[in-house]
Amino acid sequence: MADANVEEKDGVITVTFDRQNKLNAISPGMTQVLWEAVTKLGDRDDLRCMVIMAKGRYFAAGIDLSVPIGNRPADPETAHLHPGWNYRRNYRSHHLLYDEFENVEKPIIQVIQGVCLGAGLEMAMSCDFRFCTVNAEFALPELDIGVVAGSGGTTRLTRLVGPAWGKWLGMAGMRVGAEQALAIGLVHQILSEDSLAADVRAFCDRLMKIPAETLGLAKLTVDMATDLDRTSQRHLDRIVNTGLEGSEENLRRIARFRKEK
Repeated sequence: MADANVEEKDGVITVTFDRQNKLNAISPGMTQVLWEAVTKLGDRDDLRCMVIMAKGRYFAAGIDLSVPIGNRPADPETAHLHPGWNYRRNYRSHHLLYDEFENVEKPIIQVIQGVCLGAGLEMAMSCDFRFCTVNAEFALPELDIGVVAGSGGTTRLTRLVGPAWGKWLGMAGMRVGAEQALAIGLVHQILSEDSLAADVRAFCDRLMKIPAETLGLAKLTVDMATDLDRTSQRHLDRIVNTGLEGSEENLRRIARFRKEK
């Protein structure tokens, strides 16, 4: 059985982790499946959203530490350098995967049904939307093995929840439950287990009613705004809106709105 399954249906590509005997610890195979899925999402016009889910008590127990990170051995010519150099080189494919989640101009949704640790949480923070159930718990246990969460676990976390809660999770290594995650802005909504799949599908359908170009530009604009001063943000608003206003899709939708009124 594959560690992760992929389904394409009505514009949505869904990746489901199913490595329950390993608490869905993220294996190289799972990372490869995610790379293939996000590449399809970016390349194909018929795919409009990507959903990442899991089966079992854990969404993910983090990276599978029983598998060496990266497939390449250290270069003998650089073996004398600090071991972190080769670690970063070999970890690059996994690290860039989360960057690609942010770069693709389509929405990615992560649905956390259980415990979400380490790289599972880092992955979530690179997605555009995060839903969870009441059973969800979040933590960055990398600290317990003497490292800092280094694939967005510190930087993306702080951008999402601010330095106070960033330190709570990323410095003190505390665990937060679903209600607290919602309160601090780590997740957008807590969904019922009974209607989880239907609610996520309804949200995807809602997103797909928005023109693809508009949705993509909205994602870029929101992400860019976090790095700009207030004046530059206003300029960005005007530039982006000018590019969409008066387009064929814009005029068609305005006409339909006026007709419905």
